[in-house]
Amino acid sequence: MDVKLLEATDDPEDLICKAARNDYSDTSVGSQSFEATMAEVDGDTLDDKKETLIGHLLDHGHFGPFEHAQATFAVEGVSRSCMAQITRHRHVSFDVQSMRYVSFDDVDPEAVREGELVVTPPSATDPDWIGRNQQKSSVSDEEFEKRTEVFKDTIEQAVESYQELLELGMPPEDARFVLPIGTRVNIVMSMNARMLMHVADMRAAADAQWEIREMTEEMLDLAADWCPKTFEYYEREMKGRKNRLAP
Repeated sequence: MDVKLLEATDDPEDLICKAARNDYSDTSVGSQSFEATMAEVDGDTLDDKKETLIGHLLDHGHFGPFEHAQATFAVEGVSRSCMAQITRHRHVSFDVQSMRYVSFDDVDPEAVREGELVVTPPSATDPDWIGRNQQKSSVSDEEFEKRTEVFKDTIEQAVESYQELLELGMPPEDARFVLPIGTRVNIVMSMNARMLMHVADMRAAADAQWEIREMTEEMLDLAADWCPKTFEYYEREMKGRKNRLAP
């Protein structure tokens, strides 16, 4: 997969702080400088003051101000299974590559065996992979070779059948029914900083499925550059605790 930060609020933590200070300011934050807005916050520098205020907000569960900072991510090449999980979240906007209007008639079915078009799970490439709710922690070499062969044969045959149906005049919106849930898809999604922390609570957790966990971790890495004080605090003090950050 590939995850990119497509667009994001400029100076997001200035905006978060302005929104938070507005609740306690006699003067509108729109009518004064940022320095004046932050004057009563502890810290020797403006940067220190922002760190103090953001930490205080997160520590005391005052999450509303984090809804003003928005980020849009472009995610390339995740499975339809992963897409089904992430699109369950409320307060996130999605655009998903359509299999009604985009067909895959030029994909070589043999290339699908090596990762083209369909995401290959680690259990098909690593005999020691242990998945959640797995009944068996290890397999013999023979079992591993067999399950890898079955997986690759199945996805190759599915793509062959899909392309044959297209050749027989079936519309892409119907032919797609035979494609596996691992078929790759591209997503654009937008959310605010509060929602991203909530998504991370659910999807970067140890019990999350491997693919959506990887995607969410990549989003958090990008967020750490975009909104550093917020996500540094989140990583250090809050991550993995299922903090109920959802609005």
